[in-house]
Amino acid sequence: MKREIWEWTKAIVIALVIAFILRTFVFATSVVEGASMDPTLESGERVIFNKAVYIIDEPDRGDIVIIQHPHKNYVKRVIGLPNETLEARNNVLYIDGEAVGEDYLTDHELEGTGNIDPIEIPDGQYYVMGDNREISKDSRNGLGLIEGEDIIGRSEVIIFPFSNMSFTR
Repeated sequence: MKREIWEWTKAIVIALVIAFILRTFVFATSVVEGASMDPTLESGERVIFNKAVYIIDEPDRGDIVIIQHPHKNYVKRVIGLPNETLEARNNVLYIDGEAVGEDYLTDHELEGTGNIDPIEIPDGQYYVMGDNREISKDSRNGLGLIEGEDIIGRSEVIIFPFSNMSFTR
Protein backbone atom coordinates (compact mmCIF):
# COMPACT_ATOMS: atom_id res chain seq x y z
CA MET A 1 0.00 0.00 0.00
CA LYS A 2 2.82 2.40 0.89
CA ARG A 3 4.50 1.72 -2.43
CA GLU A 4 1.29 2.50 -4.32
CA ILE A 5 0.83 5.80 -2.46
CA TRP A 6 4.46 6.68 -3.19
CA GLU A 7 3.99 5.95 -6.93
CA TRP A 8 0.84 8.08 -7.09
CA THR A 9 2.58 10.92 -5.23
CA LYS A 10 5.52 10.82 -7.64
CA ALA A 11 3.17 10.85 -10.66
CA ILE A 12 1.21 13.82 -9.30
CA VAL A 13 4.38 15.78 -8.45
CA ILE A 14 5.84 15.13 -11.91
CA ALA A 15 2.57 16.20 -13.57
CA LEU A 16 2.50 19.41 -11.49
CA VAL A 17 6.13 20.21 -12.33
CA ILE A 18 5.48 19.67 -16.06
CA ALA A 19 2.33 21.83 -15.89
CA PHE A 20 4.27 24.58 -14.08
CA ILE A 21 7.07 24.53 -16.67
CA LEU A 22 4.61 24.63 -19.58
CA ARG A 23 2.59 27.45 -17.97
CA THR A 24 5.67 29.49 -17.10
CA PHE A 25 7.77 29.08 -20.22
CA VAL A 26 5.63 27.80 -23.10
CA PHE A 27 1.89 28.53 -22.95
CA ALA A 28 -0.31 30.95 -21.04
CA THR A 29 -3.79 32.36 -21.36
CA SER A 30 -5.03 35.88 -21.85
CA VAL A 31 -8.50 37.42 -21.93
CA VAL A 32 -9.36 39.75 -24.81
CA GLU A 33 -10.62 43.07 -23.44
CA GLY A 34 -12.55 45.45 -25.67
CA ALA A 35 -13.53 45.38 -29.32
CA SER A 36 -10.23 46.43 -30.93
CA MET A 37 -9.67 42.98 -32.48
CA ASP A 38 -13.25 42.43 -33.71
CA PRO A 39 -14.24 40.40 -35.63
CA THR A 40 -11.17 38.13 -35.29
CA LEU A 41 -11.24 38.12 -31.48
CA GLU A 42 -14.19 39.27 -29.41
CA SER A 43 -14.17 40.89 -25.98
CA GLY A 44 -14.25 38.27 -23.24
CA GLU A 45 -12.71 35.47 -25.29
CA ARG A 46 -9.87 33.60 -23.63
CA VAL A 47 -6.92 32.72 -25.85
CA ILE A 48 -3.90 30.48 -25.36
CA PHE A 49 -0.72 32.17 -26.43
CA ASN A 50 2.63 30.64 -27.21
CA LYS A 51 5.37 32.22 -25.09
CA ALA A 52 8.23 30.16 -26.53
CA VAL A 53 7.75 30.86 -30.24
CA TYR A 54 9.66 34.17 -30.21
CA ILE A 55 12.62 32.72 -28.34
CA ILE A 56 13.60 30.91 -31.54
CA ASP A 57 11.82 33.11 -34.11
CA GLU A 58 10.74 36.71 -34.71
CA PRO A 59 7.19 38.06 -35.02
CA ASP A 60 5.91 38.04 -38.60
CA ARG A 61 3.42 40.27 -40.36
CA GLY A 62 -0.09 39.10 -39.56
CA ASP A 63 0.79 37.44 -36.24
CA ILE A 64 -1.67 38.20 -33.45
CA VAL A 65 0.57 38.99 -30.51
CA ILE A 66 0.34 39.71 -26.79
CA ILE A 67 2.12 42.94 -25.88
CA GLN A 68 3.23 43.47 -22.30
CA HIS A 69 2.72 47.03 -21.08
CA PRO A 70 3.20 48.33 -17.53
CA HIS A 71 -0.52 48.65 -16.72
CA LYS A 72 -2.10 45.99 -18.96
CA ASN A 73 -1.41 43.63 -21.81
CA TYR A 74 -2.69 44.28 -25.33
CA VAL A 75 -3.68 41.88 -28.09
CA LYS A 76 -2.83 43.31 -31.54
CA ARG A 77 -1.78 42.23 -35.01
CA VAL A 78 1.77 42.80 -36.30
CA ILE A 79 1.56 45.03 -39.38
CA GLY A 80 5.08 46.42 -39.88
CA LEU A 81 8.42 44.75 -39.22
CA PRO A 82 11.81 46.20 -38.25
CA ASN A 83 13.61 48.16 -40.98
CA GLU A 84 10.50 48.55 -43.15
CA THR A 85 8.84 51.76 -44.27
CA LEU A 86 5.11 51.67 -43.62
CA GLU A 87 2.40 54.03 -44.83
CA ALA A 88 -1.30 53.97 -45.64
CA ARG A 89 -3.15 56.00 -48.24
CA ASN A 90 -6.89 55.82 -48.77
CA ASN A 91 -7.16 52.82 -46.44
CA VAL A 92 -4.52 50.82 -48.35
CA LEU A 93 -1.44 49.66 -46.45
CA TYR A 94 1.94 49.99 -48.15
CA ILE A 95 5.17 48.36 -46.99
CA ASP A 96 8.32 49.66 -48.70
CA GLY A 97 6.10 51.19 -51.40
CA GLU A 98 4.23 47.94 -52.20
CA ALA A 99 0.51 47.54 -51.45
CA VAL A 100 -0.08 44.79 -48.91
CA GLY A 101 -3.28 42.74 -48.91
CA GLU A 102 -4.93 42.22 -45.55
CA ASP A 103 -7.31 39.40 -46.38
CA TYR A 104 -8.13 38.84 -42.71
CA LEU A 105 -10.09 42.14 -42.74
CA THR A 106 -13.42 42.95 -44.33
CA ASP A 107 -13.89 46.08 -46.43
CA HIS A 108 -15.54 47.73 -43.42
CA GLU A 109 -12.48 47.15 -41.19
CA LEU A 110 -10.12 48.28 -43.97
CA GLU A 111 -11.99 51.59 -44.15
CA GLY A 112 -10.84 52.35 -40.62
CA THR A 113 -7.15 52.21 -41.58
CA GLY A 114 -7.17 55.81 -42.79
CA ASN A 115 -3.97 57.52 -43.85
CA ILE A 116 -0.62 56.97 -42.16
CA ASP A 117 2.32 59.16 -43.08
CA PRO A 118 5.42 57.17 -44.06
CA ILE A 119 7.25 55.87 -41.02
CA GLU A 120 10.53 53.98 -40.94
CA ILE A 121 10.35 51.25 -38.34
CA PRO A 122 13.65 51.06 -36.43
CA ASP A 123 15.51 47.82 -35.84
CA GLY A 124 13.96 45.80 -33.00
CA GLN A 125 10.56 47.51 -33.17
CA TYR A 126 7.18 46.60 -34.64
CA TYR A 127 4.10 48.46 -35.86
CA VAL A 128 0.84 46.92 -34.60
CA MET A 129 -2.85 47.56 -35.20
CA GLY A 130 -6.12 46.09 -34.06
CA ASP A 131 -8.40 44.53 -36.65
CA ASN A 132 -11.23 46.91 -35.71
CA ARG A 133 -9.28 49.86 -37.08
CA GLU A 134 -11.86 52.53 -36.29
CA ILE A 135 -11.62 52.10 -32.51
CA SER A 136 -8.30 50.36 -31.88
CA LYS A 137 -5.66 51.90 -29.66
CA ASP A 138 -2.49 50.84 -31.46
CA SER A 139 0.74 52.10 -33.03
CA ARG A 140 -1.20 54.86 -34.80
CA ASN A 141 -2.67 56.50 -31.72
CA GLY A 142 -1.32 55.69 -28.31
CA LEU A 143 0.85 52.59 -28.20
CA GLY A 144 3.47 53.79 -30.65
CA LEU A 145 6.07 51.41 -31.99
CA ILE A 146 6.43 48.22 -29.96
CA GLU A 147 9.80 46.96 -28.75
CA GLY A 148 10.41 43.34 -29.70
CA GLU A 149 11.06 42.43 -26.06
CA ASP A 150 7.55 43.66 -25.14
CA ILE A 151 5.97 41.07 -27.42
CA ILE A 152 5.56 38.15 -25.04
CA GLY A 153 3.76 35.64 -27.22
CA ARG A 154 1.64 34.75 -30.24
CA SER A 155 -2.05 33.95 -29.96
CA GLU A 156 -2.72 30.37 -31.03
CA VAL A 157 -6.18 29.17 -29.97
CA ILE A 158 -9.46 30.61 -28.68
CA ILE A 159 -10.43 28.31 -25.80
CA PHE A 160 -13.43 30.12 -24.31
CA PRO A 161 -16.30 30.44 -24.84
CA PHE A 162 -16.30 26.85 -26.03
CA SER A 163 -18.67 27.69 -28.89
CA ASN A 164 -15.93 29.94 -30.37
CA MET A 165 -13.08 27.45 -29.92
CA SER A 166 -10.78 27.73 -32.95
CA PHE A 167 -7.28 28.61 -34.05
CA THR A 168 -6.56 32.32 -34.35
CA ARG A 169 -5.44 33.66 -37.70
